[in-house]
Amino acid sequence: QVQLVQSGGGAVQAGGSLRLSCVITGLKSKFYSLGWVRQAPGKEREVIAFIWQDNSKSHSDSVKGRFTITKEKTDALYLDMNSLKPDDTATYYCAADPRATLYYGNWDFAYWGQGTQVTVTS
Repeated sequence: QVQLVQSGGGAVQAGGSLRLSCVITGLKSKFYSLGWVRQAPGKEREVIAFIWQDNSKSHSDSVKGRFTITKEKTDALYLDMNSLKPDDTATYYCAADPRATLYYGNWDFAYWGQGTQVTVTS
């Protein structure tokens, strides 16, 4: 059984930084997609970063240059967030899937973390 447990998040002033962590257990697939998804109040969920088994990665335009996704094999996933803006306020979720084909138009992750709140004040 695959489980994702998140930590990190909290409140920070605009321009500040935060790191989100996600411990992953039970993901045995040789090929996989890992990602970070966020949902702001009153808005739909938005995938903001992917990383795959070969360590290739992609960031959405909304966070490119400010956020960085990294991983430790299939054991842990991180999101380093810099130059935070009030628009980044959202609940952030880590997610995993045993397929390497997920991307911005197709991101139905099979497994999800519990979510963590990030609040950026101006």
